[in-house]
Amino acid sequence: MKVAMYYNNNDVRIEEMPVPDIGEEEILVKVKASGICGSDVMEWYRIKKAPLVLGHEITGEIVKIGNKVKDFVEGDRVFVSHHVPCDECKFCLNDQHTLCNTLRSTNFYPGGFSEYIRVPKINVEKGTFLLPNEISYEEGVFIEPLACVVRGLRIAGFERKKSVLIIGSGITGLLHIKLLKAMKAKRIFAVDINEYRMKKAREFGADLVMHAEDDIIKKIRDENNGYLADMVVTCTGSPSAVLQAVDAVEKGGMILLFAPTQPGIKIPIHIFELWNKGVTVTSTYAGSPKDIKEAIEILKSRKIRVDDMITHRLPIEKAQLGFQIVAKAENSIKVIIEP
Repeated sequence: MKVAMYYNNNDVRIEEMPVPDIGEEEILVKVKASGICGSDVMEWYRIKKAPLVLGHEITGEIVKIGNKVKDFVEGDRVFVSHHVPCDECKFCLNDQHTLCNTLRSTNFYPGGFSEYIRVPKINVEKGTFLLPNEISYEEGVFIEPLACVVRGLRIAGFERKKSVLIIGSGITGLLHIKLLKAMKAKRIFAVDINEYRMKKAREFGADLVMHAEDDIIKKIRDENNGYLADMVVTCTGSPSAVLQAVDAVEKGGMILLFAPTQPGIKIPIHIFELWNKGVTVTSTYAGSPKDIKEAIEILKSRKIRVDDMITHRLPIEKAQLGFQIVAKAENSIKVIIEP
């Protein structure tokens, strides 16, 4: 089978690997669609493990099942989560599944940018979900990133009629905008430096879209009855975004650190300002099975639509091009590889 082997953002090679053998409690899935995530092009994160096959936003069809698999049959349309929790450790028992060591060590093989994947027993039991007929294979690649957004807003305690500032209007920022609009946010503000993404933020429901170099504070106050944002979500790992979040959050507000900075980055923050304003800061990583189920229901019910976020569909042979498009972060939103 063909796989897209990642060496770096500018070196993704089409190589041949054997179709994986499966055990009696495993399944073999033919990948139908696999989204390129922004984290896939974080070289500081990926290159240390290269060469490897990436891809974790996948949907496909089960083409073979082990003789002890009970809950699925050949031909089932599925979404498969790469990370699954143990449901037994102290983190899982405290609804902190994404801190679970098992979740951070599980995966399917060899990766989503391949023609087939072997799904291990634990992923079959805890991370394989039937894809409803209402959700296409392409739309299904949004389940994983949407689950991350669902979890983040839940952890941050978002409430209807609150104003929210989204810093960074890439795929996750835009998903935040769409979901917040569906959840009846009072006002949605968005910031970016890319004119294409600023345009998309407006199209997808942001009430006010600003360039990062604008007077963000003044513009938010002018549009929000003199107040700053009740919640600020950083959807970019830029240190300046974190500083901007501190300045733009209202007293008693919440800052959600959704995107990470590179390891080792230190950001000088005026702790007195956070303390004096009574601001809460929290962070989020990945999505749990509960979040995945909610994301599936959101897409199934058409609470939000995501087909208008797909900008590129490429065969696996053009995976290198796909990685370059995502890394440049210019006129693209979601790039999908269709093996």
